[in-house]
Formats: sequence, C-alpha cells, structure tokens
Amino acid sequence: MEQRVGNYELRDLDPIFNARSVAIVGASTNPEKLGYEILNNLINMGYEGPIYPINPKADEVLGLKAYPSLSDVGKPIDVIAVIVPGKFAPGVIEEAGRLGVKGAVVISGGFREIGNDDLEAALVSAARAGGVGIIGPNCQGINYPANKLCISWPLIKREGGLALISQSGTIAAALGDRAEKEEIGISGLVALGNRCDIDESDLIHFFGADPSTEVIAVYIEGIKNGEKFMEVGKRVAGEKPVLVLKGGRTERGRLAAESHTKSIAGRGEIFDAALRKIGFEKVESIDELYDCAKVLAMEKKRPGKRVQVITSSGGSGIVAVDVLEELGLDVAPLSEAGRARMKEVLPSHCVVGNPLDLTGDTPAERYKEAVLALAEEEPGIDLYLLIFGDPIPRAMENCLEMKEAVDKPIIACYIGGGEVEEVEFKKMNGARIPTFPTPERAARAARSVLTG
Repeated sequence: MEQRVGNYELRDLDPIFNARSVAIVGASTNPEKLGYEILNNLINMGYEGPIYPINPKADEVLGLKAYPSLSDVGKPIDVIAVIVPGKFAPGVIEEAGRLGVKGAVVISGGFREIGNDDLEAALVSAARAGGVGIIGPNCQGINYPANKLCISWPLIKREGGLALISQSGTIAAALGDRAEKEEIGISGLVALGNRCDIDESDLIHFFGADPSTEVIAVYIEGIKNGEKFMEVGKRVAGEKPVLVLKGGRTERGRLAAESHTKSIAGRGEIFDAALRKIGFEKVESIDELYDCAKVLAMEKKRPGKRVQVITSSGGSGIVAVDVLEELGLDVAPLSEAGRARMKEVLPSHCVVGNPLDLTGDTPAERYKEAVLALAEEEPGIDLYLLIFGDPIPRAMENCLEMKEAVDKPIIACYIGGGEVEEVEFKKMNGARIPTFPTPERAARAARSVLTG
C-alpha cells in the first residue's frame, strides 16, 4: 500500500520494518562473510519471527534449516536481505516478487555506484514488476529495535528515540554504535545506499509517524527528488525535529559525493534555503548531528535563550560561556537576589556568577543545592548546563533529583574524571540526562533545545 503526500505517492514501509518473517539470501556458514554476520545479528537481536537462511550448499546455517532458494521455503516471507554478487540480485528480486515478498534490503554492491547503470535498472524493473520495495542496493542495511529487526552491522540492540537515516553506511553505523555504548539507543537506523527505490523522503515520512521516534538525524549527499522532499518535510517538521548534515557542500566535496553513490549533490546555499523553508535544522559536523539529536531524543524544544553554567572547572566554564555567546544564547549574570542566595547556600570560596564556579573540591550534592536555590530566585533561567570536572561520584543521582524538582532542561558535561567519569557518563545518559565529553559539545547541543 502507498500513501500520498501532496503530489507524491510514498511507500508504506510498515511491512518492511514490522516484517513478520525474514529470509537471508546469501546466508553463509563462514564467520568472515557478511552473510554470516547479518544472520547472526538478526538472531542475537532476538527477532521473534521465522528466519529462513537461503544457501544452496548448506543444510543448516547457525542452527537454522537452510533452503536452496526462496521458492523452497514454502511459507510466507515478508522481507529478504540480499547478500549475493550484484549480477544475481535482479533474479532474486524477480523470484521474491512472484512469492509476494513485500521488501528487500539489498546489501550487494556493483551497481550504479561503479557505473553499472544497466544492472541497477534491471533490479528496479524486477522490483516494480513484483511490487517489492527496495532499500539499497550497495547499502549497510536497516535496524529497527521495536521489532527486534537487525539486517545490518554492527549489532545495535538498545531501543531509544533517535532515528538515523544516512547515505553513508559507515556514518550510520558509527552513530548507532555510539548511541548503543552511551545507552541512548535508537528507534531505527537505515543506510540508504544507491536509493534505487525507497529514498530519504519515504524514510523521513515513516519515522515522522513512528511512535518510538523522538528525533530524526539525516546524513545526505544529495536529494533524489527535491519537490517530494519539500512536501514530506513540511509535514514532518511540524511534528518532530529533523536534523540534517549535508555532505558535498564544497565543489570538491560535491564531486566526491557524486562519485560515492552517484548523488547529484547540488549547490549548498540552495539546499540550506530549502531546509530553512521546511523547518529542518542544518548541522555542520558528524559530532553536531549526533549531539543535537541525542539531546532532542531526551528533551523537547522550548522557548527561551538564557543559560546558567555551573561548573567545578573554571576553565571549562569559560569555554562553555564563549561557545554559548557565539551561538547567540544569553549567559546573563545573576541578579542581586540570586547572588545573595548563592552566598547563603554555598561555601565562601565558590565564585558566584555565570558561570557559577563551585571549584574543584565540590561534591555532586553542591550542584543540586545551587540549582534548587536558583530555581527559586532566578525563574528566568531556561536551561542549566552543568560541568563536572574531575572525579565527582553520584552525579547521576543528584541530576535526577534536580530534574524532578526543576522544570527546565539539564545538560551536562563530564570531563577529566577518569574511571568515575566513565561510569557516571554512561549512567547519566541512560537516565536521560544528556551528557557530553567537552563543554563545547554540551553548549552546542544546548542550542538545539532552545528556540529563543
């Protein structure tokens, strides 16, 4: 079933992401092959539907009965992964169409990206004739934790609110892996590859309606259909934040993008204007794409621009203030009442101001005392940026108490804390307190939350 947005028909991707059965065409018994790794990831993800390895030379792969072909399975198949040499892929798709398969994730390469346009045209023709939706070819696959569906690598199991859509499989995998390690999780991950069929607009539309998704992060080198992208963007931007990093902004970058997946990269200023018109947010780096998406997966955008920095590291506080000011945020000094209250609740050696320097001997509880007092005296503060320098245990527990008591976003930086930092960093992110390794990254992420 397709869905209409404006003048465009969009694919209904629910049968792919919520597939009830999966076949791996090219499943391998060799642990060094992708056909082994992807099947192994799907099993270890805990996928609950039937899995059918397709391998004409094996009776069994990873403990599952193997079949010589899709036709030999004899049971309904919703989605297939295609991991065979590219020249065989159109035949696989043709067979899948005859069997009523809804979608295919074509990992195989050797198509338009190397100038083999005729082979990709044959793939598309087979898909259209059989009604098979294709993600790829030449892609790193998909991951949808809500259905425990991982047809990709590496294995990312933790479910969160961040959807990743990327023309680069490596960038998608790197950001997904980072979200897994930081205990943020993902709602979905899609590596687009050549986009011979399903494109970025179809996927933005799907994740825009997906109940698990809070924010959509996109790495793109070129738009397949500009008008379709604008129509979908206008609809989705009103519902969820969408962050976009474009590769190929410079002339040499544009040429590199066109040789990567044969994208028409287009002029950067035109692309930027299109993003502004539909309400998508442009970012400038991979770190910024991840950091801003990470915050928006945990915090809703809200009006305001005033930030209070509270730190145990004077230098880190200064760096944060510099970045916040450069971004146009308001690092206003405390009022006389606020300064007086801080002097009441804090030790005399603390430096009262903005930044508020609690100095290097501070325990985590001192941050909480400061935030709770400021919440009473300085209601105009819109966001608290907390910098934990050096080993400060119990940061997560105290931040959670602050968050429960203060209806304002709390963003943290943890820097220079050694083994304690490693433990607290993961605990804080897992508790939905967005935490970053440097004050610059924390400050830039803070900007994505405030709309003033």
